[in-house]
Amino acid sequence: MDASLDVLRTLRLTGGLFLDAEFTAPWCVAARVAPEDCRPFTPLPGGIIAYHYVSAGRLWLRVGEGAPVEVSAGHLVVLPRNDPHVLGSGLEGPAVSAEGLMQATVESGIARIVHGGGGEATRVWCGFLLSETTTDPLVGMLPSVMTLDVAEGVTGPWIESSFRLAASELAAGEVRSPALLARLAELLFIEAVQRYLAGLPPEQRAWVGGLRNPLVSRALALLHDRPERHWTTEALAREVGLSRSAFAERFTELVGVPPMRYLAGLRMQMAARRLRESLAPISRIALEAGYESEASFTKAFKRAFGTPPATWRRGQHNPPEPSPAD
Repeated sequence: MDASLDVLRTLRLTGGLFLDAEFTAPWCVAARVAPEDCRPFTPLPGGIIAYHYVSAGRLWLRVGEGAPVEVSAGHLVVLPRNDPHVLGSGLEGPAVSAEGLMQATVESGIARIVHGGGGEATRVWCGFLLSETTTDPLVGMLPSVMTLDVAEGVTGPWIESSFRLAASELAAGEVRSPALLARLAELLFIEAVQRYLAGLPPEQRAWVGGLRNPLVSRALALLHDRPERHWTTEALAREVGLSRSAFAERFTELVGVPPMRYLAGLRMQMAARRLRESLAPISRIALEAGYESEASFTKAFKRAFGTPPATWRRGQHNPPEPSPAD
């Protein structure tokens, strides 16, 4: 993972904590970090990475049509592209805008929310990390939601105790260490990315090496940003300012596969994730993956996964029972 560390070091992240929220069940809010939440850290942030740390209780979180993610106390949830999301004790009812619930606190500079129906309590800190650009390729290639158990790993106990210290300060109405929290959030984001990449099969993290080269990195960002576009090697080469042969050679050397083979694999990975995490029609997923018809998508998917997409989806939602021998 040396390549990913090299890229992460170039992000030049800065961060802050802007919200301390206490919720009691039932509750459900719609949220997204707005540029004004990032003041006074920067007037015009480039890219915003949002995070929520659950210090007590638990919550459910969903981005778009994705599958709900349960987050319990001691876990950090990161949204690399600051996508609009809903979180709550349950996600069935209508969501209230978090922005309308915020109460300014002049003393600490951190807003407060106290909201809910009086049931099970959950406490959440909301913060952000800022990058200088909105188009960083690494951020664009990460999943929309990542969760991290803060207590895991060699440095986990130290990081967890630091968060707990800050939690006690907030509970007492004191905020002596917002800068520490921001730095911890940056370190935890890097840790979350490292763990995510380490968990991928080798063929799915081949792109990490390409991020070291600015031209190949630009091409990867284009592919991940618009996988449905009818890309050709010539079109990508024009976008990055290289000849077709020079681009194809450099891309293949750094990523490990030719550009169009990489694109085909990327489309299948994204389609599989959509099938697993959403109830979107297969015809829509086929279009999102760059296929003009559901039939051509089904053929390509079966070639990649050994089964048609509808059958594969059912297997993901209803995995077979293990046999006694297993």
